[in-house]
Amino acid sequence: MKVKLTILGTGTSQGIPVIGSDHPVCLSTDPRDTRLRVSAAIEVDDKRFIIDCGPDFRQQMLTNRINHFDALLFTHEHADHTAGLDDLRPFFFRQGAIQCYMSQRVQESLEDRFSYMFKEEDKYPGVADLDIHLFDTDDLIIDGVIIKPILASHGFIPVHGFRIGDVAYMTDVKTIEAEEKEKLKNLDILVINALRYEPHKTHLNVEEALALVEELQPKRTYFTHISFHLGFHAEVEKKLSENVFLAYDTLQLTSHS
Repeated sequence: MKVKLTILGTGTSQGIPVIGSDHPVCLSTDPRDTRLRVSAAIEVDDKRFIIDCGPDFRQQMLTNRINHFDALLFTHEHADHTAGLDDLRPFFFRQGAIQCYMSQRVQESLEDRFSYMFKEEDKYPGVADLDIHLFDTDDLIIDGVIIKPILASHGFIPVHGFRIGDVAYMTDVKTIEAEEKEKLKNLDILVINALRYEPHKTHLNVEEALALVEELQPKRTYFTHISFHLGFHAEVEKKLSENVFLAYDTLQLTSHS
């Protein structure tokens, strides 16, 4: 099975550059240091799945020339992963109700924050219809494609990653229980968050992410959800272990299972 992964965004909740910041990384002219909020697209055969729909969703779709997808998967409810929900409208107008896969916790959060999209009566005209499918840890089968949710902890809340074939995408992770780590064995590609060098309460730092890589032994690893505090892309990548890289926006990766 051929799996193509496009990294749509690799930044933290504020993105890089941060508004008003004069930090050297925020002023960098290296395009790899410009990071939209984290998101990814996964293609298997003729099916495409989008992971998360943050505030940069519209720009990510335009930049990567994505005009159709088959399902939207949510990792968790935070705004940098969900705030682009209203920009689903162009897809709804062309392809009908958006197939959305999320935990019950995410659904409850979206219904509260985007209440106008969930009204049963007097629904605002033009709002995208969401066809919601709830999941926890059981495998998903979407249009014949098996997707394995991986439950992790984002410090204080649960967060889900996803494995398709030999590719796994995880973000906003702080810890993963042993049972869920088993789902991350024998990977070709692992995408995992590595916020910065300093410890953080709710995110893996570089040291913790590298320890997880050493434990799981994927063939290739790409770090995402990167803060400007980590440093310049070109300099940081030189310091990483063999077969460990920094992801950047628009990066495309392919795995053959």
